[in-house]
Amino acid sequence: MSSLTSNWNRLSAKLNSSKKQKQERHSVTHGKIKKTNKVPKNETSLHTEKVEKAIDNVIKEESLLFSILWANEGYITQKDLQNRTITLPSASNLNESRKTAPGKYLAVDCEFVGVGPEGAESSLARISVVNYYGYVIYDRFVKPSERVTDWRTWVSGVTPKHMKDAVTFREAQEEASKLFDNKIVVGHAVHHDLEALFLSHPKHAIRDTSKFSEFRKISKGKTPSLKKLADHFLNIKIQSGEHSSIDDARASMLLYRLYRKEIEQQFKLKRSN
Repeated sequence: MSSLTSNWNRLSAKLNSSKKQKQERHSVTHGKIKKTNKVPKNETSLHTEKVEKAIDNVIKEESLLFSILWANEGYITQKDLQNRTITLPSASNLNESRKTAPGKYLAVDCEFVGVGPEGAESSLARISVVNYYGYVIYDRFVKPSERVTDWRTWVSGVTPKHMKDAVTFREAQEEASKLFDNKIVVGHAVHHDLEALFLSHPKHAIRDTSKFSEFRKISKGKTPSLKKLADHFLNIKIQSGEHSSIDDARASMLLYRLYRKEIEQQFKLKRSN
């Protein structure tokens, strides 16, 4: 839910800033600057409603990914995606459910910050791992090994305050290595995440949504963005503002489960050639 909190803070700050600007509009009279009257209440209310609606949309889109993954066993169909009713598990269900175990399939996504001159180089700052049902198995902020020169908060969602409870790179690497052992690792351009962790993984145990031919059709054979795939195939909008590695991992898992049969068939065909 850290992505939700960051989006709320960002939108709230934007709202407060906008209100202040409107309430303190200046006009020039006899060479002096004076403040005009406050914005009519109805205009402020409309702006508030607009922000609240945007926040509601963020909540809905993020919750929908988890809801669909959690509610369905096996393959997920287009019919399952059409059910937009969000049903999330209760705390008691989470404690008792087998769906909270790592299982055979894990989806991973990482966020990065900039290091070096002008933040041109990337350093791991967060890793999130979810299971087949979208349940978060591991989610940690990671202390960059070099001095951060660009937090890239607008896209990474990472800020200096997240480093307070962050783990070291070695800790994140070791935990990820343990989790991925004997697992099918799912992700979008997942080789980037593995490289960032300095981990290798057997090719036969990787399912990369960026390489599936059906997905690449919408970008004319080029590598499609995860955001574009989620919008086109899931009708779910992600990465509207700051990214969430949890949401991105869930989106990758949902895409995989939606086309699991076809992805596995294509994978077997490539291996046999």
